[in-house]
Amino acid sequence: MDQAQIAIAPCAQGAVVFDPEKHLVFKHVPPTLTMQQIGLPNDIGLSPVAVTEPFPLFSPAAVEMMRSEIAKPEVVQNHTFSSNIAANQLRGYAREHAPFTYAAWTHPTTIAIVSKLARIDLVPWGDYEIAHINLSSKTEQQVEAELKDINRCGHVSDECIDIFVEEKPIVGWHTDSYPFVCVLMMSDVSGMVGGETALSVADGGVVKVRGPSQGHATILQGRYITHQALRALGLKERITAVTSWRPRSPFVRDDSELRTVRGISDLNELYYDFGEYRLEILEARVRRASEEMRTRRSRGDKFDTRGHKAFLGELCEFVQQTTKEMVEEEQVQKGIIEEVDIPDAPVN
Repeated sequence: MDQAQIAIAPCAQGAVVFDPEKHLVFKHVPPTLTMQQIGLPNDIGLSPVAVTEPFPLFSPAAVEMMRSEIAKPEVVQNHTFSSNIAANQLRGYAREHAPFTYAAWTHPTTIAIVSKLARIDLVPWGDYEIAHINLSSKTEQQVEAELKDINRCGHVSDECIDIFVEEKPIVGWHTDSYPFVCVLMMSDVSGMVGGETALSVADGGVVKVRGPSQGHATILQGRYITHQALRALGLKERITAVTSWRPRSPFVRDDSELRTVRGISDLNELYYDFGEYRLEILEARVRRASEEMRTRRSRGDKFDTRGHKAFLGELCEFVQQTTKEMVEEEQVQKGIIEEVDIPDAPVN
């Protein structure tokens, strides 16, 4: 991360404790696009929600504090990653180096807001995926050149934006590794051109969702929706914080995978997060099945051979998927994000 190009305030003097009464500004449920509206079948995904419109989540003071924490030298030195699709990212820093950010995303009130908007009870996926930071920066000359190109049409029209924004997405069409993400904008984007999220819909078309302004967020069920982030023009910096989410209940299916994050992670931390909660899910499911078996036996019911074998098959599949995702460290290519072979979809 080039701190000379990205204007991040130095760390505030003294500890600032996250206070939901002061730092959360959420008020109303935003308009929401459903999975049915983009043509996906009912059995795809964990919730009817595809994506929300941007909504206010954190106050300016909260965003300023979060920005100060990612500017810490130890964060920049020890938690910076780059990949074949993203030059500057910060990952896995929150629990150890960003107490305000960690508290903000793990507070019960924040979790309740995200769960309410996602229409399913969620929890942060793991400590390592709290406030993953994507950073991009440009010089004043680059910004001026972009705006000059866009305005060569004589005015900033949709057609002109299409030429310079949509042909150059930040990330191509893809699906996420985790069920839900909440994306928070941490930059002043009042002069931004572009920057939307494009969703591929079932009929072959594309729906665009406008990007959030500073302190605003959007929630996306990205594990099940093919999408891409369109390039933003006219800004010197663009910083977003992405926190990933999974179902709280161990009895709701968990389709998490590590395909898009292995190569840009401290695998020791990532695998501890993944391995621990997957074992907790396994433990809860086995315990409930054992309790149900004892209850049936006490009632004198006949043993459910087919049902028990089906349950064991589900456990085997769960364990096999967990094993598949935890690739040996020496076999993981650092800086390489595995891509899904998805046919390119035009942005209309």
